[in-house]
Parts: sequence; structure tokens; C-alpha cells
Amino acid sequence: MLVCRRIKTIGVIVHRLDSHFTTSALQGIESVTASHGYETVITHSQEDSVIEVANAGLLLNRGVDGIIASLSSQTESLKHFDAFAAQGVPVVFFDRVAQTNRGDVVVIDNSHCGYLATEHLIRQGCRRIAIVTSSLERSVYAQRFTGFRSALRQYNIPFSHDLMIIGDIDSEGGVEAAMRILRMDPLPDGLFITSDLVAAVCIRTLQEAGVRVPEDIAVVGFNNDPVGRLITPKLTTIDYNGFEVGKVAAVSLLNQLTGGEPGHSGRTSVIPAGLIVRDSSLRGGRRATIPS
Repeated sequence: MLVCRRIKTIGVIVHRLDSHFTTSALQGIESVTASHGYETVITHSQEDSVIEVANAGLLLNRGVDGIIASLSSQTESLKHFDAFAAQGVPVVFFDRVAQTNRGDVVVIDNSHCGYLATEHLIRQGCRRIAIVTSSLERSVYAQRFTGFRSALRQYNIPFSHDLMIIGDIDSEGGVEAAMRILRMDPLPDGLFITSDLVAAVCIRTLQEAGVRVPEDIAVVGFNNDPVGRLITPKLTTIDYNGFEVGKVAAVSLLNQLTGGEPGHSGRTSVIPAGLIVRDSSLRGGRRATIPS
């Protein structure tokens, strides 16, 4: 049973602040919380589970009314959220957590999106498709990889570990991915890259080495970050609407706080996400559209 809180404050825990998705999600959260008279206190873990645990304790001691959290890449246990349940403080997770009985969850169908991205490359005529992603110990990247494998299997294209690159999701990771691709013989004809930033840097590095995109290698990214519209060719990507994710997470939390819904129900809300087709993936003038 929820207890009556007093300070009209929502605590937010995010894994990083230097990403378009996170800032969009925070805007979505605050569009809801501010309109209902709640202050938002934002903490970030810098992808460090120890800092995340400390931030959770800080917000608990402050007496926040509820928590909205996106987990660090190092987080393996959710035990640090148990104290909120013990005090009747609802928790809503978004982006990086599977279904849990510690709170409601707001996500996209990462597996389906991975399938859509890969299927699009296949429909563009690609058959030697590489994936560039982050650690598969993170649920979102594991799910995107599952979708990638499913699309290959559906179209009878064998999977090769030689076409799988796991690295950091940052600019340096994009350069390193491109250098590894350039050492492949033969080159892949398609790339599914699970981050738009990595995709943009990878495209630029490949182009500097004389590789044409999409004529030699077609590329699909993930997130629909602004950088994808600034590069040439513009980046085909999965539209991951951070604002809508944050908004739905905040509405879920406030519904619990106002008594409209029971707390800690473990319910999952899946936000629609689909493919945005731009020039980086179009080969031979094919503009195949993929249903979301």
C-alpha cells in the first residue's frame, strides 16, 4: 500500500546525460511532472553501478515521492530499489530493464526493431551483413542482436561471428568499428549499427578510406539521433522516441502516486518504434518500407 508522501518531488536516475535519448526522455518526464506540480531531481550514474546505488540512497534519504530509473551498464541486481518498496515509494524503470516485480517498466520492442533493421538491409539486396553493437550482457543490445539473428534466419542467411563487432558506444567505438570492417575480406555489404553516434562516425571513417555508402556498404543505425540527419548520406535508423518513453514513465508513476493504479505492479508498457528510411541504406533506388 502506498504511503502519503509530502515533498512533491520525483527522483530520476539515468545512466548518462550526454545522449540525445536520455535528454529527450528527461524532457518527456518533466513535461508530465511539472504540469502536476512536482519537482524533478536528476542523478546520473556515469554507467557505474556503485554510483547508481549511492544515488538511489541519496534520493531515498531525501524522501522523494517516486523514482524513475534507467540502469547503468554495470547494474546486475535491483536490490537497491527494495528500500523504496518497503517505504511505499513507487518505481518505474525505462529503457534498460526487463520485466520486474520491483516496478513498472517502459521499453520498446528491441528484438523486433533489430529484426526490422536487418530485414530492411536484406530487402536492399545485402547478404553479407555485419552488426556493430555493445556488450550483449546489456539486455537492450542482446535483444537487438536477437532480432538481427532472427532476420538472417528468416531469409536463410548464415550468421558469421566474423561479422560481429562488439565495442564501446561512443565516437572512438565508431572509428574502431570502421577499422575492423576495413580489415574484413571481403567487405560486408550491409551494416546494422545499434547506435546512431557510432554509425555516423563509422560512415565518416569508411568514406575517408574510399568506401561508398550505400553503394558499397548500406548502413542502418538505431535511435534517430539528430546526428543521423547531419551526415551525408542521411542515416536510416530506428526511431526510438525518448520523449514518449519518458512521458509514459512519468504518467505511470503519477498514476500510482494518485491512487489510480496499484504500486509495484510489474506491468510493462511497450512504446511503438519503427524504421525511418533515409539514403544511407538505399541501394539501386530501392525504397522499401517496412511496417513497424
